Amino acid sequence: MLTKSGRKLEDIIKKAIDDHVIKNSEYEEIIELAHADGRIDQHEKILLQELNDLIADKSVKRVAG
Repeated sequence: MLTKSGRKLEDIIKKAIDDHVIKNSEYEEIIELAHADGRIDQHEKILLQELNDLIADKSVKRVAG
């Protein structure tokens, strides 16, 4: 089931992927949003893993800001 927080998380992560860059403040927002409802559902876990994989392989660059 796709939750409201999951949908917002997906939008933010897709923007980072499209831009190939994510600011530290955006990354922190993603983490806070994922934890906002007290649990990370399966959809959110997949999104977070995808983002972290893209950061690890440098497809998405994490920058100050």
